[in-house]
Amino acid sequence: MYEQAPPPTQPLSFPRVRQRGISLFVVIVIVLLSTLLSLWAARTSLFNELIVGNDADYQRAFEAAQALMQDAELDIRRAKPDGSACAPVVAKPNICREPDAATLVWYPEEDQDLATLFATLDLQATKCLNGMCLKRTGNQDFWSDTTTLNAMIANNVGARYGQFTGAEIGLVGSKASHSILKNTTAGQGGWYWVEVMPYDANAGNTGLITNGSNNLALNLKPNVAFRITAIARGLRPGTQVVLQSTFVRQKLKN
Repeated sequence: MYEQAPPPTQPLSFPRVRQRGISLFVVIVIVLLSTLLSLWAARTSLFNELIVGNDADYQRAFEAAQALMQDAELDIRRAKPDGSACAPVVAKPNICREPDAATLVWYPEEDQDLATLFATLDLQATKCLNGMCLKRTGNQDFWSDTTTLNAMIANNVGARYGQFTGAEIGLVGSKASHSILKNTTAGQGGWYWVEVMPYDANAGNTGLITNGSNNLALNLKPNVAFRITAIARGLRPGTQVVLQSTFVRQKLKN
């Protein structure tokens, strides 16, 4: 008896699936998104760095402007940076603004000396000389006009930090002192101007400022008030700080 052999086994067949490259497309999208995120992060970091840098430069210029105003007050009082009385220095004839027949520009102690000072300043095109000025009659914000400002920061018009007080500014290439104050390059650094404004000695009797029956008497010597304008330019282009204050010297009562 013979047994019939089973039929040969047929290999299994599966339907062919067409490849469409969907994985490659997903990878490309992920790479593009990662690139965009990286660019956004880099741009945000750069923007934040610019903000921090600009703010630091403004603060640096603001500090320089404050120092210039203090230096101007010392100049008016003829005092050293430590507050002591200023003494002339032979090697630095500008220090202490001694009365000089050549320039006739110093802070007078008596009212009768004001006429000579005002006449000298009036001869100047800017009405200023070595940081001393007549009271401005035009636009008060001269720093807003480029042409006027360029004339005001020219040599022998505005005063530099320490020029008339002897305050130390450090060497240009050193890290000592303030980087803006020691920068005396044309158009850079900082300057101050002091407007010498006549004051009416009878103003204290007009009742404009009063507290009951007591009027404000300033007891000025001489009868002038000083308006100080200080401008400091930062280390970055476009950074500029302007500060103003009013200063008076009161005479001691006997």
